[in-house]
Amino acid sequence: MCGVVGISGHQNVNLDLYDALTVLQHRGQDAAGIVTCSDGHFYQKKGVGLVKSVFGARDMESLEGTVGIGHCRYPTAGSNGPALAQPFYVNSPFGICLAHNGNLTNSDELRNHLEGDKRHLNTDSDSEIVLNIFAHELRKSDNLKLAKEDIFTAIAGVHRRCRGAYACVALIAQHGLVAFRDPFGIRPLIIGSRQREGATEYMIASESAALSVLGFEVVGDVEPGEGVYIDLSHQLHRLQCSENPKHVPCIFEHVYLARPDSCIDGVHMYKTRLRQGVFLAEKIMRERPDHDIDVVIPIPDTSRVAAQALAEALNIKLREGLMKNRYIGRTFIMPGQAVRKKSVRQKLNVIEPEFKNRNVLLVDDSIVRGTTCRQIIDMARAAGAKKVYFASAAPPVRYPNVYGIDMPSSTELIGHGRTEEEVAELIGADWLIYQNLEDLIAASKEGNPDIEQFECSVFTGEYITGDVNENYLSKIDLQRNDGAQRKRNLCSDEASTIGLYNSKSD
Repeated sequence: MCGVVGISGHQNVNLDLYDALTVLQHRGQDAAGIVTCSDGHFYQKKGVGLVKSVFGARDMESLEGTVGIGHCRYPTAGSNGPALAQPFYVNSPFGICLAHNGNLTNSDELRNHLEGDKRHLNTDSDSEIVLNIFAHELRKSDNLKLAKEDIFTAIAGVHRRCRGAYACVALIAQHGLVAFRDPFGIRPLIIGSRQREGATEYMIASESAALSVLGFEVVGDVEPGEGVYIDLSHQLHRLQCSENPKHVPCIFEHVYLARPDSCIDGVHMYKTRLRQGVFLAEKIMRERPDHDIDVVIPIPDTSRVAAQALAEALNIKLREGLMKNRYIGRTFIMPGQAVRKKSVRQKLNVIEPEFKNRNVLLVDDSIVRGTTCRQIIDMARAAGAKKVYFASAAPPVRYPNVYGIDMPSSTELIGHGRTEEEVAELIGADWLIYQNLEDLIAASKEGNPDIEQFECSVFTGEYITGDVNENYLSKIDLQRNDGAQRKRNLCSDEASTIGLYNSKSD
């Protein structure tokens, strides 16, 4: 789960790239990077941390050029540290920088092929693999000066070789801005344009909110399998580069990842989350028509829209009973239970009068490990709630995501292999209600009836790329479980200490 952006403008794009990354900050809080291009030269700044902490005034001044790309990332299992900050760069052919959102499912196979072709990989990131595959395909062109057909042929080669999810923006020195999306369109990517001094500028980003904040109007989504090329004359070229594209976007974007003010693949996130709340209210009325709920309280921030619609449908008052510290990151991917528990306490604080002597329905967008909701329920009871009920706007999360969301090992997913009643007991709720998968799909499909299928593997265990088997899941289970992450963190801490000692000795 990352945010990517690319801009082709008529003035320096450094500040626009920075502003776009701040809009996409919710998609990645571990590291950020920007690369710009001027007269064939790349200018780069990237590092670990939030966008505002990575880029200083001098950094922004050094990022020259009217075309550039940016990236903000979350850490994935086994892939932490400053070396993993994007965009990545290769010098041959032409000089290419690339930023990637997603995850490849055949990265081991591709890595072996690239190493056999004498291409050096500096990290274990599959984003670097995508970059090198793209570079390898471009090298096949006999033209010293690339034509748009050469670029689209290279993108087609990426589609033939890479499996999994990838939404990418790239710079090719002396040529321009490139973007492409995997043949299933699992991760989002959208194009916008704006007029400045009578000339057209283009922007490509993970979410439409980044476009609208910067004054770009939506041109359209990058279609599954499509390649986009904006040349140095600011001409937009688009071509379908996949032999068999099929639109199967990730529905967890609609539940949790995307901003509510974004529109992804024609589906407005705010509207679809309202529909999620209505469907959830209807399920409560079917299964618990005699409920005694006094107040509905959303767990900020992602569930607020669904909770609002749910409360209105049930004719129950909605109250803000939990205040969020916005300087604490999302907790479901944090390593180690102790760290997550501490983060939840730092992240949320209760408003006691909204809980005292009331039967409270807490609403969250989803339940992953159960760590957060269990602590919040304990906090609600400590604040004086008589009963605490819990509603999830998503179905039970029972399987890991392999397409770019670093969800934990399946054994650490609280919904894996458990009934609704068993999960309710574990989190301490008086009762628990999950969204039906059919209703979740209907809530999104109403926004765009042309989408025939959604990627729902975290709920069903069915992976659209067809190459995810038990061996693959076992491998990522070993990478993502808490024990493995604790070991990596210890090694990282030791390495940092060694580096500190070395710097002192210098």
